[in-house]
Amino acid sequence: MTTSGTTAFNLDLNNLIEEAFERAGAELRTGYEMRTARRSMNLLTIEWANRGINLWTIEQGQIPLVTGQAIYPIPSNTIDLMDHVVRQNNGVQSTQIDINISRISESTYSTIPNKLTQGRPIQMWFNRQSGQTNATAVTLADNILAGDTTIPLSDASGLANSGFIKIGNEVIGYPNTSGNSLINCYRGQNGTTAAGHSSGVAVSVQNLPSINIWPTPDAGGGPYTFVYWRLRRVQDAGSNGTVEPDIPFRFLPCLVAGLAFYVAQKIPEGQARLQFLKQEYEEQWLMASTTDRETAPARFVPRTMFYA
Repeated sequence: MTTSGTTAFNLDLNNLIEEAFERAGAELRTGYEMRTARRSMNLLTIEWANRGINLWTIEQGQIPLVTGQAIYPIPSNTIDLMDHVVRQNNGVQSTQIDINISRISESTYSTIPNKLTQGRPIQMWFNRQSGQTNATAVTLADNILAGDTTIPLSDASGLANSGFIKIGNEVIGYPNTSGNSLINCYRGQNGTTAAGHSSGVAVSVQNLPSINIWPTPDAGGGPYTFVYWRLRRVQDAGSNGTVEPDIPFRFLPCLVAGLAFYVAQKIPEGQARLQFLKQEYEEQWLMASTTDRETAPARFVPRTMFYA
């Protein structure tokens, strides 16, 4: 028997939406139907992120830690952090070592008396912001150079006490405010480059996800790197009908079933099929999510100190 010899089957956006409409009892005919189905597909993948971990969206990242700096931005498409360590002497084969850093809650971080204490970082709070950039009426009150750590603003009263702002193409982190100035700022954050800016330019607020490190890195502890594994968002459906979805092949049946259920809720032909389509979607999700999990064995050993 001759087989194809390939394992590359996939569905582009046009075929996915066409299949979903057929299951919902209709045909894909207009550009509006394409747009509304693409919108539903984006909402569907967001639902998947809320349902649990999507293994194919786990990525590793690294952030070099700076002496005295407590707050560091995380990519804005991050849903959550899975695991994290502090790496000492990153890339040095003979001395590189990963050290555990504990994740704490906002309430625990808020009770730390001196958040600027320096030492080897042992705790981290993940501040899960939206990643959105918000325009403001605030402007730069004076010229600043690339190395300035005090940023004078026209009015800082509406800003949070700490966070990130964007001036031109540069993202600036600030841990404190004093009057209408941001002080002790971290320049060139989130992959941007520190630069000079002129008085009067617009200042926007960036609600970036970030980590708050404690203690802040000390100069004598050697180079520290925060190494993390994150859960990122599934990429958008996109406007080009020939693009393929950002999912592994094992999730294609679930994606089609879920999109058919979403589409059926919006068209007259689909109303009689809603119950069946919802049941089919849940079955496909159960099969896909059961497969999409870690299969490494787990071993639990009780500590003898708890035996009577």
